[in-house]
Amino acid sequence: MKQLPYLSSPRVPLILAPMAGVSEAPFRQICRGMGADVVLSEFLSSEAIRRRIHRTLEGAEFEACERPIGIQIYGADPRAMAEATALITEHYQPEFIDINFGCPVKKVVQRNGGSGCLRDMDLVTGIIRACVAATHLPVTVKTRSGWNDQMRDPVGIALRMQDAGARAFTLHARTRTQMFSGHANWDEIAQVAAALEIPVIGNGDIQTAEDVVRMVAHTGCAAVMVGRGAFGNPWLFRDARARLAGEPPPAAPTATERFQVALAHARLALRLQGDTRKTVIEFRKHFGWYTKGLYGAGELRGRLFQVESMAEAEAIFEAYLHPAASVAGAA
Repeated sequence: MKQLPYLSSPRVPLILAPMAGVSEAPFRQICRGMGADVVLSEFLSSEAIRRRIHRTLEGAEFEACERPIGIQIYGADPRAMAEATALITEHYQPEFIDINFGCPVKKVVQRNGGSGCLRDMDLVTGIIRACVAATHLPVTVKTRSGWNDQMRDPVGIALRMQDAGARAFTLHARTRTQMFSGHANWDEIAQVAAALEIPVIGNGDIQTAEDVVRMVAHTGCAAVMVGRGAFGNPWLFRDARARLAGEPPPAAPTATERFQVALAHARLALRLQGDTRKTVIEFRKHFGWYTKGLYGAGELRGRLFQVESMAEAEAIFEAYLHPAASVAGAA
């Protein structure tokens, strides 16, 4: 059996979810530094990988400090998925390959990718088996509870995927038609954890460290995957690790600490993604997330969303922290 040692440690592993436009190398490195045990790439198109599309292949690149890492792929053609799996295995050598059966985005689903595959479980089985046969690495899956309420069957889906060769199973306990609305049904994660022999990873509605503790207690999951709750808040991993150890969480980061991490994240983006205006523009959303909850956050975000360079952002942070000095300098 292809083991996943990073899911077999005595402590509950914390995993950064694969998220388009967010789970890029700079953010993965920030989260690893804050206590994430495992990270995943953004989801990558198997068709683009097999065609050697440069931009997609760049999404599979990572640095040694990010290990253990999984590269996530999606698609609806078992042959293309197998080819992509083999290419990723040979050229990038991550710890595991993850298959996306959960993405609810329309443009992905229209091609039967992501959660669109859940309408045809024979196709799902074929994809998993093809990928397993194409690599010596463990193949894992991330999925939802079903296509819609009528097809909602998380345990049945999980058992089919386990039987096809998946070595770990991540459940975002919503259906595709729910998108991100309503609440994730953690009871379903508990039911799947009780039914499977492979590790089950819980995902959905993790916004705080306390949510991590509650999910583990409620579901008995082997690991917890953190998604949108980490936006601008990589400290969630640090705090969750403390709470799982029975310790009080560290003090919340000050504005200064938030800005220091935001700028460290930004410098990583410039180094890894290129010192260009495009990198800065795409990074603006992160600046916005890092300011959440601060006094005057709305006005601060408005200014940050206009920056054309990281130096401008640094000046805005400095003016926020030391307004009197800023005014004196301007005079």
